[in-house]
Parts: sequence; structure tokens; C-alpha cells
Amino acid sequence: MKINDENMIEITEELSSEYEVSRVLRDYPKDTVIIKNVKGFDMPVISGICNTREKIAKSINCEVSEITEKIIEASDNPIKVDKFTDFSEYDTLEIDLDKIPILTHYKRDGGKYITAGVVFARDPVSGIQNASIHRMMVLDNKRLVIRIVPRNLYTYFQNAQKEGKDLEIAIAIGMDPAILLASTTSIPIDYNEMDVANAFKDGELTLIKCGDLEVPQADIILEGKISVTETVREGPFVDLTDTYDIIRDQPVINLEKMHIKKDNPCYHAIIPAGFEHKLLQGLPQEPRIFKSVKNAVPTVENVVLTEGGCCWLHAAVSINKQTEGDGKNAIMAALSAHPSLKHCVVVDTDVNVFDAEDVEYAIATRVKGDRDIMIVPNVRGSSLDPVAESDGTTTKIGVDATKSLKTIEKFERVSFGE
Repeated sequence: MKINDENMIEITEELSSEYEVSRVLRDYPKDTVIIKNVKGFDMPVISGICNTREKIAKSINCEVSEITEKIIEASDNPIKVDKFTDFSEYDTLEIDLDKIPILTHYKRDGGKYITAGVVFARDPVSGIQNASIHRMMVLDNKRLVIRIVPRNLYTYFQNAQKEGKDLEIAIAIGMDPAILLASTTSIPIDYNEMDVANAFKDGELTLIKCGDLEVPQADIILEGKISVTETVREGPFVDLTDTYDIIRDQPVINLEKMHIKKDNPCYHAIIPAGFEHKLLQGLPQEPRIFKSVKNAVPTVENVVLTEGGCCWLHAAVSINKQTEGDGKNAIMAALSAHPSLKHCVVVDTDVNVFDAEDVEYAIATRVKGDRDIMIVPNVRGSSLDPVAESDGTTTKIGVDATKSLKTIEKFERVSFGE
């Protein structure tokens, strides 16, 4: 994994993988940090490679304001990968997770957790490959338990259950940030995330043939199978909202072998509830919201799932308002596109949606409560929202913080024009 961050912070103090590394990493929420001396391990730990929008933008060669457009372009125009290699640059070993500095992050965690592992699997029915990030709790040196939410991998797993055959997978840890981002994108189930990654890489992506799977070059690659019959309790785990998720029965992964890069491998750890966790889970949802709003309000300029809202529960949307109804139409489109979204603020294009203070300025100066606030009770929200009801229902709020076109001269921002 080559990370070009001239401001990378190196920690040389000896730290334990149990709590200590995680505690130090939390002191550097927006830095790229490498922990050089993990007690009992030869391999360093790296974190924070995608914990700011600036780093993500740099990885896909665009500006922060262009990330959504860049993801949409790559997702709509994927490039099929045609370059492949083998494991000649790796040491292939019998599986032993005890050789990898997997972290225990918090004292009430269910155990050690792999948090930056991208799982590759092929649908037993269609043969299409999927890549997606999943948290995986260590059971012993050969087994994991994986949290699978009802998305593409879950469908593959259900198909494997119907056939009565364990699902072959590979887990890649420590890869190029652009490829990591591609693995989080929300694309149709019959698309391959690595073709999106190849679009980010202008058609130059090289994958490794790993059995029937094709995986990107990463510092650590694990091979194994998800059991279609064996489950164990998974959790507790700290999720996006910095609160513990519930404990569930989840499938067991039986690992068979591991491939470790010969040249300076690092273990990539994503700190639960940190900015890297929030951005990699939430930012890829922004293009879907953008497309939905664009159908209702074609003059939408940008959509941001804000860091203060855990990149999941709050959105700021900027539009070039044409009629008085545009703000509320944008709110309804955004709420429907991302069911977990709880609060949505719509602003004009003279407001920077990436600046929380500027969004607050719009709310302070352009909102009349009885006219501009929409309240939608008793709707499905996010299971991650601590105030949601046990059945997932919550109340959603939309705030139209756009200028009234009837008295638009009252809202001129004088400092912008002088």
C-alpha cells in the first residue's frame, strides 16, 4: 500500500494492539498515522488514509466539490479490468491471524475486529463478483464472524445457502484508497466494483487471480469460506454514531490461507466511529441522493452527508433555486433516496455545503419556522439512530434554508460582492 501523505505521523512508542493503539489513533482524528512498534508484532498499523474528503478527492484526482460527480461518472462508465497478476510478490502462509496486529478498540467490544477488510465473493447463481467492506470479529487464529447487512453479499450468501455450499471469499486489507472507495459504492448488483475502481485508475488497475476471484493488490489477502450453516454471536461493536450496535447471530468465516506482501506490509485499521469509518460508509451514498434530487430539482449543485451527522443521518443540499417549491421538493427527494437520513437542510448555491458554519448561517438568516420546516413523523429511519423506536421508526425533519424569491434582494451577501 503506497500512501503519499507528506504529513503522515509516525508513532514509535511500543503500544499494545489491545486498546492502546486505538486510543492513540483517536488522538489524531484527521491525520494519517502509522504505528511502527506494535507489541508482539513485526507489522506496523496504519490508519486515516481516507479520513478527510481532501484525501479521498486526491486519491481519485479531483477537487472535494467534484467527488460526487467523479463517483457517478465512474459508476455509470465502469471499465472492465483486463490486467492480471499472481502472488509472486507475496509470502503465502498457513492461516494464522495471531501474526496480524488486529486491534481491540474499546473495552466492551466483543473481541478483536478487522475493520478495513474488503470481502470479495462471487454469486453462485449469476457468477458476478462483489466487493464490500464488512466488520469481522476474530474468534480464534483461523476463524472470524462477519456482520452481513441485507445488500449484495447477503444475496450471494442466501444463494449459497440454497445450494448448500459454503461461499468462497477473499478478504483484502491495506489497499489503494481509490480502490477502497470503489468497494463502498452503491452500484447495481450486476456491476463489479473493481470495474468502477478501474475507471478511477483510467483503465490501469491490475488484479490478482485468487482462485475464482479477482482481487486488488493489498498488503494482506486472506482466503476462506463463509459457512452457510454455522453462526455465532457477533458484537458488541461501536458503530457510526459512537454507540454500541446490538449483538446478533452472524455467519462464521473459516479461513484457509493468507498472503502477506513481501515489501513492507502494513495492517490498515479503521477506528470505529472515526472520520474514516463515517466517510467510507456515508460518502458513497451522496451520489444516490444527488441523482434522486436531480430528478426533482434539476438545478441541484451538491449533496453532503455531514460529518457532524455521522455521514449518515444529516444532509446538506445546495440548489440553484428556480421556484418557491424547489427547496421542499429537494428535501423529499433526499429523504426518500437515503432512508436512514433523518434531517435534511437545503441551501442556495452561495452557501458552502462543506462548511457547517455557512449552513448554520443560512438557517439563521433564511428560515421562518412555520413556513420552512417540514416534520414527517412515524417513518422508517436508521437502525443506527439511538432515538429511533425499536421497530426503526423515527421522525424526520426537512429545513428549507433557501432565499425567498419574492424578496431576494434582502438576502444579498454583501461581502461576496466587494
